Amino acid sequence: MPRVSAAFFMTGALFLAMGMCWGIAMAVSQNFALAPAHAHLNLLGWVTMSIYGTFYALTRETFSPRLAWINYACATLGVVTMIPSLAIMLSTGNTALEPVVGIGSLLSLIALLVFALSAFRELKRPR
Repeated sequence: MPRVSAAFFMTGALFLAMGMCWGIAMAVSQNFALAPAHAHLNLLGWVTMSIYGTFYALTRETFSPRLAWINYACATLGVVTMIPSLAIMLSTGNTALEPVVGIGSLLSLIALLVFALSAFRELKRPR
């Protein structure tokens, strides 16, 4: 398995562990006010990271390591930026954090676009 795939899976597993603990805490307290941030953590932090990692594992012979690591950096920074700021914004009502949430969202979108470029390169690669 390529190192970048392992990085995606390891980071995704850490995000999933945080999401599961957070979900358990919400269930115990019966306070689901932060459910949107929790859902984003699980979807972007676990599901999306795992899909990226799987793609690079499946294309290990032909993917661009540079694009893969840019994908990893943007995806990770997107989650790390967006989720805490979204959680704080939801719990305090402080809309001053909207630009930070936006930066995290933009990083996640850039990660997706880099992934799409990687997938397009794989599609166009001579067989």
